[in-house]
Amino acid sequence: MIEQCVLDLQDIDETQVAVVGGKGAHLGGLSRIEGIRVPGGFCVTTDAFRRTIAEAPSIDDQLDRLSRLNPDDREAIRTLSAQIRRTIEGIAIPGDLAAAITHALARLGEQTAYAVRSSATAEDLPTASFAGQQDTYLNVVGPTAILQHVSRCWASLFTERAVTYRQRNGIDHRTVHMAVVVQQMVIPHASGILFTADPVTGNRKVATVDSGFGLGEALVSGLVNPDVFKVRDGKVVDKTIAAKQRAIHALPAGGTQEVAIAPQLQGQPALTDAQAVRLVQLGRRIEAHFGRPQDIEWCLVDGGFQIVQSRPITTLFPIPESGDQENHVYVSVGHGQMMTDPMKPLGFSMWQLTAMVPMHEAGGRLFVDVTRRLASPASRAGLLEAMGKGDPLIRHALETVLDRDGFVPSLPDAGPGGPPAGGVSAPIDTDPAVVAELIERSRASIAGLERDIRTKTGPALFDFLLEAFEEHKRVLSDPLSIKAIMAGMEATWWLNDKLQEWLGEKNVADTLTLSAPDNITSEMGLALLDVADVIRPKPEVVAFLQGVDGDDFLEELAKLAGGTEARDAIEAYLDRYGMRCVGEIDITRPRWRERPSTLVPVILDNVRNFEPGAAERRFEQGRQKAQKKEQDVLTRLRALPDGDRKADEVKGMIDRVRTFIGYREYPKYGIISRYFVYKQALLAEAERLVQADVLPEKEDAFYLTFQELHDAARSHQMDDQLIQRRKEAFRSYHALTPPRVLTSDGEALTGAYRRDDVPAGALIGVPVSAGTIEGRARVILDMTEADLEAGDILVTAFTDPSWSPLFVGIAGLVTEVGGLMTHGAVIAREYGLPAVVGVEHATRLIRDGQRIRVHGTDGYVEILS
Repeated sequence: MIEQCVLDLQDIDETQVAVVGGKGAHLGGLSRIEGIRVPGGFCVTTDAFRRTIAEAPSIDDQLDRLSRLNPDDREAIRTLSAQIRRTIEGIAIPGDLAAAITHALARLGEQTAYAVRSSATAEDLPTASFAGQQDTYLNVVGPTAILQHVSRCWASLFTERAVTYRQRNGIDHRTVHMAVVVQQMVIPHASGILFTADPVTGNRKVATVDSGFGLGEALVSGLVNPDVFKVRDGKVVDKTIAAKQRAIHALPAGGTQEVAIAPQLQGQPALTDAQAVRLVQLGRRIEAHFGRPQDIEWCLVDGGFQIVQSRPITTLFPIPESGDQENHVYVSVGHGQMMTDPMKPLGFSMWQLTAMVPMHEAGGRLFVDVTRRLASPASRAGLLEAMGKGDPLIRHALETVLDRDGFVPSLPDAGPGGPPAGGVSAPIDTDPAVVAELIERSRASIAGLERDIRTKTGPALFDFLLEAFEEHKRVLSDPLSIKAIMAGMEATWWLNDKLQEWLGEKNVADTLTLSAPDNITSEMGLALLDVADVIRPKPEVVAFLQGVDGDDFLEELAKLAGGTEARDAIEAYLDRYGMRCVGEIDITRPRWRERPSTLVPVILDNVRNFEPGAAERRFEQGRQKAQKKEQDVLTRLRALPDGDRKADEVKGMIDRVRTFIGYREYPKYGIISRYFVYKQALLAEAERLVQADVLPEKEDAFYLTFQELHDAARSHQMDDQLIQRRKEAFRSYHALTPPRVLTSDGEALTGAYRRDDVPAGALIGVPVSAGTIEGRARVILDMTEADLEAGDILVTAFTDPSWSPLFVGIAGLVTEVGGLMTHGAVIAREYGLPAVVGVEHATRLIRDGQRIRVHGTDGYVEILS
């Protein structure tokens, strides 16, 4: 019906995105807020767009061709999108639709000037703004011109930038439709943008107002620098007044013109402080209505504000829910676990249920609330020292918050404390039997879990798992295990401190810990070299693996000459390490046992780059290098005053670090082993829910929390829309960068390195494994795309234990995330790889193939070419 093709803004609300697009829906919502003035107008709906497009059958074929284009083929996208736009602009608007638009104009005034604005259905959404993707036309006068510009807006759905944006975000072109907002033009004294949260820091209590003279297009296009006001608690707390030399004004006959501003006015503020405060008050009302921070376009007309657009700010990192109005400081869990990607709901809820401290979710990531530990002097000192050892950027970010008067409350030392500086004391003997006993305890506990879970299904499975989680935490919190971990770490710190003091040498422990025993993660990398040894002499198997596509290749292997032996070697590896994968703290990630093809590129690299027996040779070389360093250090110490005492103390600490440092990796292996058992049981339960028509697909269970999945198993009922909403939210979380530290005000703090001992232009990070190496940078974000040659330096965002099979084939390591005792650092030291971690934006600043020099002792990276 034609009535559904043209709707007055007053008849629209924000639930009607499918009908009027994101911009139209928000304008309709705005027009319903008391005290908010919105210029009058109407919306030409998506029904009108579909009706008109149907007049050109050739569009279907063009869209098919468009969907098949590579997002990086800019020339092909440019050519085809221009063709589609010409097709759309060439379609005559159906007569009854043109009459309905003309009738709506007559009600508002035909010769009034209008803004004609695109409003796509995938625009101004909570998860993606699509800002600037489609076109807006200002000061359009007369029905003929307005109809022409409606067609242009429809066509702008296929601008090159809009097409590329959709393809990169995985959005089907056919699912996006275009409405057009036709709105009375206002001729403002000043205009600009209001962000109800600071778009740079994320602080929700600080609003930012950008303003300039004339139409807002001068600011949006970058023609002038804006005045910037920062408003907090009803006061302007900061402002910058720009020299505004140009403005855009509306012309009486239609269109706009760039004009010069009189010299005496250029330095004048476009708004008074009082007007900026009043505008922010209006913005807070709009924010409350939409339920999230907003990016608002405004105009100042005759001393009053009119709002011409409001969209959610999609770049802000969400704030964990605290349930109170107190100040909170949160530290990222992902930066410590070397996995900063978002987790699906089952993943983060399982981690919450099995973690030793309460964890809070936001943006698919987990955070620990450290406010109380920062509040009392004793626990604060311990926390800052521990954080500084792990990740100096987190420590600096926390100190930045502490420098703000009153944000963190002060509590006496009697308040809840943390471990003393340097961690838990570890009064245990230097005895390898301690580690052997702890490993056996873990194995026995996991074997019991595997045995007991087999018979559990339905609600009984979830009850059993809740008990299993308690056993999980009991194993993790075993006092002997914690003492063993701390003994290795404290011995490392002691050796580095004392040997720098006594011998003037940095990070000596990095060499002394080479090839330490009982390191399950480094053994995992070496074991894949042994798998390559089995495969290397079998050319038919090597050729077959080079063409593997899919995860069912193991059975096919057995049909080849030598294939049974190759398959058995891979199967044995998977039996021991198949529960691991990239991002393994998220139980929903596919494990190597579930997706063995992940390992094939690494195996082939090992076949190509190594000789037989490499694993044993490398381990022995590391052991001998550590032994030689020990003898060197002890000899030099004995030559010092009081040298025998110093040498004896150091010898005791070397024995201690070699006894315990390898065990540092075992508890994580135990956690992930248990996780795989949990996952297999939960997937079997999800399959039963699929058979009962409760879940559409087995993997949909990943978008439910543990409790929600438990409820579904008990009630056999499921909200169909919940899983879809969760999938959309999860997709949107990938675009967010999680901060190291986040406050309850929403401020995201990254921290900074306070160092002046590095060359100009070098990239600063944390030195975690000594040595200097030059080589070709291989920037790899997906382990399955690794293609490494001997001497390459791996540059990536983060490395959890699953990356260690790559470490045997590289010469150095650079990561964006990490600290002294994170897994990548431990394994880099174990293999003797110079490594620098915590290098902000390393994967963007270093290009794949560039020659770089990694200073693992001093903690910086130089780009050489």
